[in-house]
Amino acid sequence: MHILSLILWTPVVGALAILALPARQIRLIRAAALGSSAAVLMLTIWLLCQFDTSSSAIQFAESRLWNAELGSYYALGVDGFSLPMVVLSALLCLVAVLASESVSARVKGYHFWLLALEFGMIGVFLAQDWALFYVFWELTLIPLFFLIDQWGGERKHTASLNFVLYTMGGSVFMLVSLLMIFTASSEHSTTMESMLATARSLPREQQIWIFLGFLIGFGAKMPVFPIHGWLPLAHVEAPSPVSILLSGALLKMGAYGLLKATGMLPEAAQALQPLLAGLALVSLVYGALLAWRQTDLKAMIAYSSISHMGVVLIGIAALNQAGLLGAVLQMTAHGLIAGALFLLIGLLYERTHTREITDYSSLVQVTPRFAFFTTLALLASMGLPGSAGFVAELHAIIGGFQSFGWIMLFASVGVLIGASYAIRTAARLFTGPMRPEMQNVHDLRSHELVAAGVLAAGIMALGLMPGPMVSLTDASVNQLSMVFNDKNY
Repeated sequence: MHILSLILWTPVVGALAILALPARQIRLIRAAALGSSAAVLMLTIWLLCQFDTSSSAIQFAESRLWNAELGSYYALGVDGFSLPMVVLSALLCLVAVLASESVSARVKGYHFWLLALEFGMIGVFLAQDWALFYVFWELTLIPLFFLIDQWGGERKHTASLNFVLYTMGGSVFMLVSLLMIFTASSEHSTTMESMLATARSLPREQQIWIFLGFLIGFGAKMPVFPIHGWLPLAHVEAPSPVSILLSGALLKMGAYGLLKATGMLPEAAQALQPLLAGLALVSLVYGALLAWRQTDLKAMIAYSSISHMGVVLIGIAALNQAGLLGAVLQMTAHGLIAGALFLLIGLLYERTHTREITDYSSLVQVTPRFAFFTTLALLASMGLPGSAGFVAELHAIIGGFQSFGWIMLFASVGVLIGASYAIRTAARLFTGPMRPEMQNVHDLRSHELVAAGVLAAGIMALGLMPGPMVSLTDASVNQLSMVFNDKNY
């Protein structure tokens, strides 16, 4: 049984089923989307249970010749880096479908593009061929463009166009880097294994230029300073369920790609280690400062994502076991935390039609469940011990101290600023005198409670019992960190 193909193509089956349904059958359309995303999640959980955590090799591999002239294959597989991202993407897609009950305009098209986006995201994390990876990478642009442009806010056209231009601009640099490796290959194959061997044999200067192309391409998606301009506007204007996927899973595509590039070009990664560390620290502090200044709740979470992805980049830049483990943990933790925050803030906006933090106060009296889950997510975002954020940031910062020493003190500034805006937000939302216009706000409904509860459970489970997650990624992390200890590469 080709389990990876089954996971990958299930959203396509769901999307085609939605196309076959009449537009007026809204309940059936929602049921098809929900059933498809739930099936994908169940399949990924089964895959997780069958995964051999002691091996760093690619598992459940599938390969079939796709383009003989180019040497490209329909090659799928998972390892300790990609499997957590596949499970995270499947979970967040299900949460996004559950959170889409309020979408009333063009419901058929909306759910079709949502499942198309899931197909593209999962394809990126499963691909074991760079040509296939690039196809899936570009494929995610199409559904995201339509989801933002058709169902977004007042500036949706500008936001969707900015997103596409930034990402496509970065993709050009990534494509050039891939072509440079491909043309140097004697095998003329785009499989990741073949191109890895070719890339490591290239001269140091050529490796550096190729790595810089990858850094721009993947850095624009993460995003890192200064190529982050698309993110705040896209998050603010996108529908909240789309923001869950955009921040929770789409940003991880950039970090995952950069991890792949680091393993493929270890000599270049070590040569550019100071640059990576500098970009990471600037992103961490810069994102935290801008988040602290925001009064729009979605804009605050968007800028905080830049700061949290800076932590991921610190872990990658450390090039050691603790740092790389911290990067993978932070990718997962941020996906859960940002997904929960965008879910809850989106639901709050549907009820109150405002995202201005100054318009709220003392919601704990009328929406205790909403207050509990939002406070939990905010505390996790600032790295509260016992939450996923703490475990991830601790490993990344320890890895950074091992590689960079006292310079990592700058990271503590970003962490402190993050704590300040998280506490301020919780205080503004849930304390103070009750505003008359907020007295009739409805608390979380049953399906919303399920979505928020699943993400909250993930946040706490990863924080209190990180062992299974560490075991899942440990073999792959060890293999990659050993590359940087081997001067022969």
